[in-house]
Amino acid sequence: MKISTRLWALPLLALAFGCAKTDNLAPQGTLATLAASHDVSNTGFPEGFESGTKTAYSVGSVTLGSGSWTLDDALLGNTTADAKTGAQSARVRNAGKLTMNFNVSGGAGTVTVGHAAYGTDGASTWELWKSVDSGTSYTKVGSTITSSSATLSTATFTVNQTGAVRFEIRKTDGSANRVNFDNVDIQTYSGGGGGGTAKKFLIDAGHAETAGNADWVMDVDAGVVARYPTPAASGITGTTSETYWTGALSAWGVSLVKLGHSVEHLPAGVPITYGTTGAQDLQNYNVFIIDEPNTLFTAAEKTALVRFVQNGGGLFMISDHDVSDRNNDGYDSPAIWNDLMSNNSVQANPFGFSIDLTNIVETSSNVLASSTNQILNGPQGAVTQIKYSNGATITKTSGSAAVPLVWRSTSSQGNTNIMCASSTFGTGRVVVIGDSSPADDGTGSPGNTVYPGWTELASHARFHLNASLWLAKVTN
Repeated sequence: MKISTRLWALPLLALAFGCAKTDNLAPQGTLATLAASHDVSNTGFPEGFESGTKTAYSVGSVTLGSGSWTLDDALLGNTTADAKTGAQSARVRNAGKLTMNFNVSGGAGTVTVGHAAYGTDGASTWELWKSVDSGTSYTKVGSTITSSSATLSTATFTVNQTGAVRFEIRKTDGSANRVNFDNVDIQTYSGGGGGGTAKKFLIDAGHAETAGNADWVMDVDAGVVARYPTPAASGITGTTSETYWTGALSAWGVSLVKLGHSVEHLPAGVPITYGTTGAQDLQNYNVFIIDEPNTLFTAAEKTALVRFVQNGGGLFMISDHDVSDRNNDGYDSPAIWNDLMSNNSVQANPFGFSIDLTNIVETSSNVLASSTNQILNGPQGAVTQIKYSNGATITKTSGSAAVPLVWRSTSSQGNTNIMCASSTFGTGRVVVIGDSSPADDGTGSPGNTVYPGWTELASHARFHLNASLWLAKVTN
């Protein structure tokens, strides 16, 4: 094992979490108080047109992050003249259209579509149409929209449709003027007030989570972690294997989709933000999962993370044991979490924990006795054991809102020797665990050595899924 450079100067006011079984070590200004998003997108949405390639206008189907779409007199454009928030957007001309080849199962409360005129082209008109019979027939939704500005704006349609539904975007003026579409979002709807129960989970891939022997993402394709795992989540059924995606967290991601929720990555190069108009701003998600970061968060990112929780978001924080610098940059995950907790612009030690510089191997059944705790006794079953395969313990700050859940096997159930815990800050929630091995499903990129901690103990999957639902406020 390589020895990492420890940030001894950093105060130990941090949340740190798990570790892998085998290591190959290698100020933002104060934001206005913002409520976490209550609207929930269907699985695979918003569709940002970032995955897939289609360079010709001729009719054809392309697999995008949300599923298969047919683009008729349309392509995926990535030029400087294409209005877009990422690398590319859809571009439509003449009487072209964008058609979903699949249904969303969560209904549709509202649909939002980013739109703009392409380059210096003149104005175009377009409409949104819906189908509730798998594309056999369509009806128009709302009014006809005019796109005249070269800057993306958002059109919002109220649909309030329960059950399976799909959509089509139709350019209606028939002119040669081209129009761009991006960030198509379909909010779930269950009738009445809308909203449904589907939640949006974001998993970080931008802080060296795949460094060294690590693979703490849902899917890696040729070394790249994209926003949407491939194949599309819309193809997951109740019998789909976790090997549908290739990453050590694929079992976690596939399980969340099977429960009716949506999952995405925050790719490398996309900063963590809160309170901006960015497509992947944390306002757009219910839960943010960060498994063993290996590069420091920027000052702005630290503010965003704490504000996200403070204003209602759920944060699942996972780290590694002491001395686990996978990319040899002088910072391991305990140091990175400690820096977040003790050196942010919002509040020192906001969640009421510190992380011990420890490295233990232990299976513990020293679990908090509570029949009502929804992490330990939630809808996925009872958590009776947690196994550390090299992990760091946690210490609760006396009097804080933190709730220890599992302790070392020989420890009293006090404020020290904690293996996992929960906490609250503002209106948001936090879950912490001191080892990344329990989330490891044993599959990953070629050449990486990972282990099946997810299935090693039945409690591991139960803990992570119960905790995910608690963070998303599906359970109390």
